[in-house]
Amino acid sequence: MSTITRDALKTALLYGLLSIFWLAFSDYLLPLLIDDSIQLARAQLMSGYGWLALSALCIFLARARLSGLMSARSRARQDKDMQSLRLAAAVFDCTLEGVLVTDADGVIVHVNRAFMEITGYQQDEVLGQRPSKFKSGRHGPDFYERMYKTVLSAGQWSGEIWNRRKSGEIYPQWQSIRTVKNDQGAITHFVAVFSDISSIKHSQQELAHAAHYDALTGLPNRLLFSDRAEQAHTHARRSKQSLGLLLIDLDHFKHINDSLGHNTGDEVLKAVSERLVRLVDKGATLARLGGDEFAVLVEGPGQSVHVVELAQALLDGLREPFVIAEQTLFLTASIGISLFPNDAMNAAQLLRNADTALFQAKSQGREGYALYTEELTAHAQRRLELTAELRRAIELDELRVFYQPIHNLKTRRIEGVEALVRWCHPQRGMVSPGEFIPVAEQSGLIADIDNWVLTEACRQMCLWHEAGVGLSFVAVNVSSRLFGRGDLDTRVAQVLAETGLAPEFLELEVTESAVMDDPEQAIEQMHRLRELGLKLSIDDFGTGYSSMLRLKRMPVQKLKIDQGFVAGLPGDDDDIAIVRAIIALAKAMGMRVLAEGIEQADQAAFLLHNQCELGQGYWFARPVPAEQIDWEHAPVFAQAL
Repeated sequence: MSTITRDALKTALLYGLLSIFWLAFSDYLLPLLIDDSIQLARAQLMSGYGWLALSALCIFLARARLSGLMSARSRARQDKDMQSLRLAAAVFDCTLEGVLVTDADGVIVHVNRAFMEITGYQQDEVLGQRPSKFKSGRHGPDFYERMYKTVLSAGQWSGEIWNRRKSGEIYPQWQSIRTVKNDQGAITHFVAVFSDISSIKHSQQELAHAAHYDALTGLPNRLLFSDRAEQAHTHARRSKQSLGLLLIDLDHFKHINDSLGHNTGDEVLKAVSERLVRLVDKGATLARLGGDEFAVLVEGPGQSVHVVELAQALLDGLREPFVIAEQTLFLTASIGISLFPNDAMNAAQLLRNADTALFQAKSQGREGYALYTEELTAHAQRRLELTAELRRAIELDELRVFYQPIHNLKTRRIEGVEALVRWCHPQRGMVSPGEFIPVAEQSGLIADIDNWVLTEACRQMCLWHEAGVGLSFVAVNVSSRLFGRGDLDTRVAQVLAETGLAPEFLELEVTESAVMDDPEQAIEQMHRLRELGLKLSIDDFGTGYSSMLRLKRMPVQKLKIDQGFVAGLPGDDDDIAIVRAIIALAKAMGMRVLAEGIEQADQAAFLLHNQCELGQGYWFARPVPAEQIDWEHAPVFAQAL
């Protein structure tokens, strides 16, 4: 109940009580004052007229007061309504979202400032028009019909819509449309609120591009390539067509990064991608899968000879020199080829088989291509099985350390030994190192094996010394994987401390390839190793890419002549020249020389005659367990001199 109603009831109640009191008081008092009945009747009549006059005056005053109160309240309500309207108008005009209002017939009756800024239209250009003026043409009649039905049935609609600015530019909006109804529930207006989402769309496109394209070359990346391969496979299977997949890997690309820097390496990759784009047919998909690996997917290549021709064309094209930062560079590549449906039944298998073929191409000497075969699959499967077995062998202590004596060619006595790992398989017996060492290197297990061999060799050297065996050193091979970690000196120091072996009795053999992976870091690490007091030697010298400048900087005490150069001695002129050059180089740099792979007396005699100090090989002794080394006897070759 309102305040006015309550006041009215109170007033009416008071008026009734006063009227009763007035009438009762008049009927009681007047007869006491007036005896004449005529005068009494006249007095009572005048009393009634007086009360009526007083009542009229009271009613007039009450109505005047009520009217003033109503006017004040009405003015307050009007002021409040006007303030609300001004606030709504300010919000309406200042909001960053465009607002468009139409009447029930869809005629535009109002727009705000944001609408004009977004669309480019001024208010007088759109008032009286219909929203169809802004149609982009990207939506058909069905779209607008569904939208209108939703607005009428649900009272609102929200969604993405493309409209056209005054300039003609088509842009995306996120728009909400609501109905405005009167007290009777009839629609009086439609209000559309929208925002320009062009920047959001652009960001989405950039994110999608970044997720599916290589940032360096602009080519599709592995994710997009796999998706396209899946689609191409589905289409090829349905249409009974073929697919060809070529995996391309640049040969020795790491040497470019190491020698010229990663910035130059990136420029080379961009140049390679540009050349591949020119060499690959337009219908094919070219992608960069990562690093220096590229892939080409060819749909409907017909016979395998066509894919082979493409592979050869790519190899020939990449052999052409590249000019990067005013430097002329020469590259080669290896390519693995897999075909559908001959080699694979799905896209993932097609990619795996191409990778297997690529591995075969590299194994064959690089700078060529290899087609996938079932034999390659069997070989790859065997590698996986061997990796699992080797992992178990490490855990079950099936590995053994054998030692091959290293003889002084002058004294014919054992000066040191080389520690070599062997695998004693419980079912297969002794597994050839040539079979499991490459698997260990590829799987990363070689680092754990090297660690174990190093510890066992140092421990065994201590036992020999305790037994009075006068060995000068035990040599342990260091894989490129272990050497590349950069903390080999810390690991060696820990092993020496654990076993108690003096560092001067330990020699580490490092291959040229391990040094070439990162020459500067390798040389720094070799100096840290030398500071421990141990010896260093370069294994398989002459088979890598060492420069004389780097060799000069290496703190190395010994060069090992690879057995490939010893095998042709003393009859092969090239091997003779190479061996003599290595010996002369070592002597000039104050290093000792060790020849490995000696299997004949005349080889040993030739090496001794040419001042090679040390030798090892089957002619002296095969690698054997520590307890089987014959310390007293050495083969005699003096008569061969």
